[in-house]
Amino acid sequence: MKKFVIMKIMKIRAVALLMSLLFVATVWGQTSVGTIPKIIEKDGHHALIVDGQPFLMLGGQAHNSSGWPGMLPQVWCAIKSMHANTLEVPIYWEQIEGQPGKFDFSLVDTILKQGREHKVHLVLLWFASWKNGSSHYMPEWMKREPVKYPNITGRNGQPVDSPSPHTKAAMEADAKAFAEVMGHLKKADPQHTVLMVQVENEPGAWGSVRDFSPSAQKLFEGNVPPELLKPGILKALNKSVVTKGTWKEVFGNDADEYFHAWSVAHYIGYVAAAGKAVYPLPLYVNAALRDPLTNPSATTYESGGATDNVIPIWKAAAPAIDLVAPDIYLQESEKALKVIELYDRPDNTLFVPETGSNEEFARYFYAVLAHGGIGFSPFGIDDNYQGVKKSETEERLAPVGQEYAMAGPMIRELAKWAFEGKIKAVVEKEDHAAQTIALGSWQAVISFGDSGWRSEKTNSHPIGKAMIVQLGENEFVLIGSLCHFTFKPLGVNAGKAWQYLKVEEGCYENGVFKLLRIRNGDETDWGGPRIGAVPAVLHTTLTLR
Repeated sequence: MKKFVIMKIMKIRAVALLMSLLFVATVWGQTSVGTIPKIIEKDGHHALIVDGQPFLMLGGQAHNSSGWPGMLPQVWCAIKSMHANTLEVPIYWEQIEGQPGKFDFSLVDTILKQGREHKVHLVLLWFASWKNGSSHYMPEWMKREPVKYPNITGRNGQPVDSPSPHTKAAMEADAKAFAEVMGHLKKADPQHTVLMVQVENEPGAWGSVRDFSPSAQKLFEGNVPPELLKPGILKALNKSVVTKGTWKEVFGNDADEYFHAWSVAHYIGYVAAAGKAVYPLPLYVNAALRDPLTNPSATTYESGGATDNVIPIWKAAAPAIDLVAPDIYLQESEKALKVIELYDRPDNTLFVPETGSNEEFARYFYAVLAHGGIGFSPFGIDDNYQGVKKSETEERLAPVGQEYAMAGPMIRELAKWAFEGKIKAVVEKEDHAAQTIALGSWQAVISFGDSGWRSEKTNSHPIGKAMIVQLGENEFVLIGSLCHFTFKPLGVNAGKAWQYLKVEEGCYENGVFKLLRIRNGDETDWGGPRIGAVPAVLHTTLTLR
């Protein structure tokens, strides 16, 4: 009887795998190995397609000044240490166009060459008109002409260290340079080592909600562009539907911020469109965040960037940008999880290109996957400060490195499951309370702690995490660390006795689950399987008794 049940389960798995492959082939269409990376959408879910299959970026971002040949060895050392498959690395306008119209791509070529040697994909970060709100990466020849390429003016006439988005000369120069970069990538990267390009970095302004210069003020007192007056956009912004009006008339107290968001997004959209016309890689913009729960004043964060409240404006102003992405450094789990929720939209692919590298932030990798995200990346993976030992860097990166080591062999499966909406996850919060996941006819209960046999020690800080992939009504993949799984029947089966039919521990290799051991006895009794500090993958089947 047991043999019959096992054979039946294996047959069901085989059929499920075949159906999954047929589904993938239908959705991906004609994409195949060697085609340009692209983002697809189906029923509000998104996937990054690389070589014809869904791909998950296990990323790490280098420090701002680490994209130089002399700094790259320690970057690659960090990438290897954390088992990443994608490096986010800046390229610099000031280096690429040191003289007007003369372009030097030697640095880009070095990064491409070394990426291929290390078998790591790349996301290039175009540090140009904006970097953290300032224009410090503009070439020297532009910095020497502040009248031609001005910064914004504050409300009281004070100078603000942020480029004016209303300067056509700067916008056209940036667009020309970016088009040259994309043209070079098209020729120099037929292997598609580069998956995506970030256009600018955390654009917007600190210290002023917008540009109050005379030229900007004239635009502000004019009518709102018709692209923003579409009923769907106005409703998304919680504004009355109108057909005409000035910024103040249409947007009231939000007028200053919305005007700046439109202006910055329009500028960057122009730059992105110039590059995409040459080589249509996926393009994105990252955002320095505001508090997602309190609706604070725009004077307290970087105004004009792609914060959660102005995403509809960015979508309208910059259609060449494929997605806007949150840089998550918020400490509280409630805020970080809310950000992930807000940037997971039917019209926006979720990607977290920057986050903290300590162990508290590693748990959000699971939340990103559960929301169908295409990638995750801690910032500053290379300790580019004097005196930092290699062992210290490896220790700092170990928490996310363990997760990447687990996920690496199964990125195609995880990416596909994320696209199909099959992943659910919970992360340990500051109160360390147990959490539940609804799974149709079952409910999973996940508690957190440094688990041992028949006992559970609460984690000293919130670092536990768990995800569940539902493969069938009673069949699940359980992944996590510092957590404990158990289940309860729901619906008509509520209160009935149940048991684990089988709990298999192993890993995925080339799309196939490889068994390490079958957990039983002490490893599954006392409620269910526990996972310690090292992430584990469990294939689990439940049955009623």
